[in-house]
Amino acid sequence: MGGTKRTLCCFVLVLGHSRAMYARFFLDMTLESFLRGHVLAFEALGGVPRALLYDNLKSVVLERAGDAIRFHPRLLELAGHYHFAPKPCAPYRGNEKGKVERTIRYLRDSFFAARTFKGPEDLNAQLAGWIQDVAHARRLPGDTSGRTVAQALEEERPRLLPLPAHPFSTDAVRPVTSGKTPYVRFDGNDYSIPHTLVRKPLTLIASEQRIRLLDGTQEVASHARTYDRGRTVEAPAHLSALAAQKARAHELRGRDLLRACCDKADDFLSALALRDVSVAHHTAQLTRLLERHGARALNAALAEALARGAVGAPSVAHLLDQRARGRRQPPPLQVVLPDDPRIHASRVTPHSLADYDKLLTKDSSDDDTSV
Repeated sequence: MGGTKRTLCCFVLVLGHSRAMYARFFLDMTLESFLRGHVLAFEALGGVPRALLYDNLKSVVLERAGDAIRFHPRLLELAGHYHFAPKPCAPYRGNEKGKVERTIRYLRDSFFAARTFKGPEDLNAQLAGWIQDVAHARRLPGDTSGRTVAQALEEERPRLLPLPAHPFSTDAVRPVTSGKTPYVRFDGNDYSIPHTLVRKPLTLIASEQRIRLLDGTQEVASHARTYDRGRTVEAPAHLSALAAQKARAHELRGRDLLRACCDKADDFLSALALRDVSVAHHTAQLTRLLERHGARALNAALAEALARGAVGAPSVAHLLDQRARGRRQPPPLQVVLPDDPRIHASRVTPHSLADYDKLLTKDSSDDDTSV
């Protein structure tokens, strides 16, 4: 699945009288997949058996002492919803579940052996066709009348319990909380949430196809589920809101950066505030000029612009370009960045390279005296 491998598991349910079967492949052995297999089987078979016989797996039996059995509460919810009675096999009595064991062997040898498929959806589609065209078209084992499994199922179906009006919900429900970043982790992957909900308790609801996140009863995020591992799934709206919030924070930090690097920045920003212009827009332009030309050149251009009364980022940019052409310097190259708004919203503080220049002019005799 993507760049990772997943274990392929198969859920199998067999009707005792007709030997009709339902089978479906899943990518895990979670309780939710186990319950989902029941729901899909009841719908495919057209009814619910009055009793289901299970092996003593943990999804069914949590604890057993003789005939005293503590069932898994979620299985009891499923049984109550569909009105069937769960019955576990006696310990060490493999013969009690021989019908399903033989069906699994039949499925493995007749369907799965040497079969090729593109993914779980393709495999399950092939399996559904094989059940209808092969498994249910065969003669009923042990029957001398020559009936097929499909014919026996039609006879058995009126005796099954009717389906309820609504299927049982098998979605996984988990309480989650993000860390420092606006993402929550589920099944080895990270899913984005609004940045305003960082470190706030949320509810994650996972179906086979989607991951939903709720803040109380309000849905705050919805993503297509991935079965890869180590993936980051993001909603464009979450990234845009985060980039806008960072831009506002960067605008304030940009003023602080200009004041820290250029002693004329405070007077220049104060003069900008007296004009009917967007200080944030001019601050962003000045910050980009600081990154391109350095603090010394920008400070000199700010001082000259103030002296001329040309208070504005375009005037400062024009002065810097004039001085660069006077020194016959090539124009600064524009850095091409990806479309990710988080990268565009990031800022890098320029540092002086004077210490490295000193290394180039350092006398070789200094190396001997420093040893």
